[in-house]
Amino acid sequence: MIYMDYASASRTDPRVIEAMIPYMKDYFGNPSSPHTSGLKMKGALEEARASVARLINADRPSEIVFTSGATESNNMALRGVAFRNKDRGNHIVATKIEHISVLNTLKYLMKFGFEVTYVPVDGYGLVDLEALKNAINERTILVTIGYANNEVGTIQQIKEISEIVHSKNAYLHTDATAAVGKIPVDVLEDGIDLMTISSWDMYGPYGIGALYIKRGTRIEPLIIGGGQEGGLRSGTENVPGAVGMAKAAELAMAEMGSDASRLSKMRDRLIDGILKSIPHSFLNGHPTRRLPHN
Repeated sequence: MIYMDYASASRTDPRVIEAMIPYMKDYFGNPSSPHTSGLKMKGALEEARASVARLINADRPSEIVFTSGATESNNMALRGVAFRNKDRGNHIVATKIEHISVLNTLKYLMKFGFEVTYVPVDGYGLVDLEALKNAINERTILVTIGYANNEVGTIQQIKEISEIVHSKNAYLHTDATAAVGKIPVDVLEDGIDLMTISSWDMYGPYGIGALYIKRGTRIEPLIIGGGQEGGLRSGTENVPGAVGMAKAAELAMAEMGSDASRLSKMRDRLIDGILKSIPHSFLNGHPTRRLPHN
């Protein structure tokens, strides 16, 4: 079988599995416990957090909150910011090409009185920046736009988008599941406030992801309990998963350039062959601003 759905989920890298095995076989303990086993697990968890932070150039590891995956991260970002900032406004801006977990969360928020404006995209899937400027008003608290589209591969002008959003005193969330680990993503350079990351889209383990939350962002937790993850995501942490995600992040940092070059060459060869051999075929997405594997 030829598997061509890596934009949805990837195979876990054997080196990732190898890094995880000791934390499933030999080491155990609650990271919140003060005994030796707990402290060892806590140390591994924080090392993993630092690795993920380095991948996206976060200012500090504490800005990384581990979750169960991209859907939870998107829910935490949208619902957490919306409910925490409802004293400032009730308006959110998005596009119709967001992931279903974003679109359905926005529908959920509308039940609580939040209003959503969907800005148009062009034929390539790029956000209309002028329409974005006009869509944001004094009640806008959040703009959510995916970093890169997981279906057509178009990469948004995130830095330009963030400048518009911040000039209007709103927060910017981006679902970067399709981009992180495949292309360089710098949250400081791009001016991102919240960013969703998935482990299993970059050869990491299933069942773990992360939400980058810039320090100072007003957000409330979805899950209440023991106050883990800086009080934003209670529940005993998935240390083996975090270790695996960290290993995937380290491998991505080391191999991203060579992987992108290899994949983009194969992609271009495939696209060229299809366009030449199949009448009336055409390329969806931007011809140059696209992910190397799409």
